[in-house]
Amino acid sequence: MIRDGYVARWQGDEYEASPDGNDVRLYRDEAADGFEEIRDGRYRRIVPGTEVKLEYVRTGCLWRGQPFIVLAEHEGWLRVEYTGGLAPVARDLGLEEFEFGVYQGWAPASEVAEVREFRQ
Repeated sequence: MIRDGYVARWQGDEYEASPDGNDVRLYRDEAADGFEEIRDGRYRRIVPGTEVKLEYVRTGCLWRGQPFIVLAEHEGWLRVEYTGGLAPVARDLGLEEFEFGVYQGWAPASEVAEVREFRQ
């Protein structure tokens, strides 16, 4: 699974999360006690930030020997963002300059190596 966003550990379980001031919004795909349905198949509970351990999770990888963050996946392709910091290398890889100094592109998942999750 490709993840790029906040997660929170609360009462022994991990949830997708979003900080909201002093609170944290927890999300899950199934109904549970204390969670309100915010749309079909999506449930939310707001808890005090002091009750959770909040972290940011990203998925990293290597593509063509260069370091990337994985932003998304779709039908056998991964949306990747180059983290090597060398514009000539990014251009040689055929990446699009998404904004100044930020290079992204689509890589075939079969060409991506060392996919790993890390937390900040």
